Amino acid sequence: MRIDISLLPALAATFMLVFARIGAMVMLLPGLGESNIPVRIKLAIALLLTLIILPLHRAAYHVDLQASMTPLLVLMVHEIVIGIVLGATARVTLAALQVAGSVIAQQMGLGFVTAVDPTQGQQGLLIGNFLSLLGITLLFATDTHHLVIAALSDSYNIFSPGETLSGGDIAALATRAFAAAFRIGLQLAAPFVVFGLVFNIGLGVLARLMPQMQVYFVGVPLAILAGFLILAFVIAAMMGTFLDYFTSVMHDLIPLN
Repeated sequence: MRIDISLLPALAATFMLVFARIGAMVMLLPGLGESNIPVRIKLAIALLLTLIILPLHRAAYHVDLQASMTPLLVLMVHEIVIGIVLGATARVTLAALQVAGSVIAQQMGLGFVTAVDPTQGQQGLLIGNFLSLLGITLLFATDTHHLVIAALSDSYNIFSPGETLSGGDIAALATRAFAAAFRIGLQLAAPFVVFGLVFNIGLGVLARLMPQMQVYFVGVPLAILAGFLILAFVIAAMMGTFLDYFTSVMHDLIPLN
């Protein structure tokens, strides 16, 4: 009995191409691509997803190892770019919480309070860090991360291996993602913008009526206290809106059957 192993080199090349797309995406995904996640864990997740997705889309790759290696390398770069585009799109959606956190912190008078963001390993506003961690937790708690895996699988229907990427489409996707993240961030922080406007106008009137009063020393503690009370009332609605926004972005990456 003889075992034909002639297909193994082509299978290995296909595996590496699929891994290039999935690995590039995993390195940028919210919750998985964070700087505090060990590289071995990221690698293990990427390999596991590759083993799952490879049988589904193996026929989409046409690997010819008898010819020059140049087309294979070009296809590898093509797959990496697709993975980066998909992962960056998911990452930008999480930036809406950082935008909202920055606006909220400014309105509460906590714009100078920074801490190390555990997801990025750099300094960030305290409120923004809290909302980002809460958002990532809710993505996994509500199984919304399954949509990311579905979008990764269905990306082969949108970005077929070997097809030329349209720079205009990628630029349009990036523009829509950034604009939507900024818009949603401002919408999430809208109650605090109204609060900050009304509160500062009230402090201005109070300063004119009572010039001898130290408005700053009275206003800052009140702004922080009132801001946290408002946050406690609206945080459920805020995170629900964010989850709906994230879900809509993932559905946009999944073509309708």
